[in-house]
Amino acid sequence: MKEKVVLAYSGGLDTTAIIPWLKEHFDYDVVCCCIDVGQGSETDGLEERALSTGASKCYILDVIDEFADEYIAPCVQADAVYENKYLLGTSMARPLIAKKLVEVARKEGAVAICHGATGKGNDQVRFELGIKALAPDLKIIAPWRMTNVWTMKSREEEMEYCRQHGIHLPFSTESSYSRDRNLWHISHEGLDLEDPANVPDYSHLLVLGVTPEQAPDEDEAVSITFEKGVATAINGEKMKLSDIIRKLNELGGKHGIGIADIVENRVVGMKSRGVYETPGGTILMEAHRQLEELILDRDTFEVKKALGSKFASIVYEGKWFTPLREAIQAFMESTQQYVTGEVKFRLYKGNIIKAGTTSPYSMYSETLASFTTGDLYNHHDAEGFINLFGLPLKVRALRMASLEKKED
Repeated sequence: MKEKVVLAYSGGLDTTAIIPWLKEHFDYDVVCCCIDVGQGSETDGLEERALSTGASKCYILDVIDEFADEYIAPCVQADAVYENKYLLGTSMARPLIAKKLVEVARKEGAVAICHGATGKGNDQVRFELGIKALAPDLKIIAPWRMTNVWTMKSREEEMEYCRQHGIHLPFSTESSYSRDRNLWHISHEGLDLEDPANVPDYSHLLVLGVTPEQAPDEDEAVSITFEKGVATAINGEKMKLSDIIRKLNELGGKHGIGIADIVENRVVGMKSRGVYETPGGTILMEAHRQLEELILDRDTFEVKKALGSKFASIVYEGKWFTPLREAIQAFMESTQQYVTGEVKFRLYKGNIIKAGTTSPYSMYSETLASFTTGDLYNHHDAEGFINLFGLPLKVRALRMASLEKKED
């Protein structure tokens, strides 16, 4: 029997060309594996396409709920945002895909896993770190880095290679943006976006929604209920998290929410420009922040903010299966014990406008916050606090004044 390789399969041009290439250069039995993390109709007809292209088997695994509950939810709880803007849509999905590829490889007795990520991108790092952490014995094949045997350098050359191998391609010869879609977002890269001086052609670009200018002229009221930092209902209707994200994507897309034009620092050292649509995720994370404002104390909030940034970097760099990610996530989960309540807001032309937040665990005290004197707060106590809190400043000022006097 031939040795088996598991191919991370999307059905696109790259992974279509890789199937005959693996058979030709390695004589492998190719087992395709498509991980459905919410890319919608992109999975339609993939099994038939893979088998007709030369694969011996094709798995299509629906892991949407696992993606929402075990990967998206922790990132929302951590308020994990990379470089102030990127909500980690692609980054969050890659470790789960790597995990499922390993599971299929074990089931099939494969000796290797192959992916079609380019040698310049982040995904090669994310896939391979996940595979190394979970199955260090498996070989990893990355065709785009194997320039001695993967000689194709363009989309046209890949198409010609497929034609030479008798493969019918249901693809247009027109160039298109490089896109990655899942339950959380869709990203757009390439073409005119490669020059940061260019204004994106949103009329041609957007998939999940419209621009704020095209959004309705009337706002829309929405409420989200959270339990321990996880969304459980929209407008009072209980739903599983994946359905909440779908509903928020619909609402956010309608009102022009969550469009981000970003130049980011890739793991491999270069800058890249992309446009991200994250309508539901943008709403969900903002609602979660509004609820935390009422509940978390100042010291916990400050530490959580710093660790949230670190958590985002860990996820972005593909280090999901690490002790550090587990430790920070454990901290985050402990902070979410009382993050329960309801957040109300209005969506209007790209804006998320506060409309009231309530929680049984709110630390906000109207009595303390008001300007009237209450039993818990004596205005005179502030004088002693300020004296002690400002003592280092005063000591330094006196010392500097003394030194200046001596110099004079």
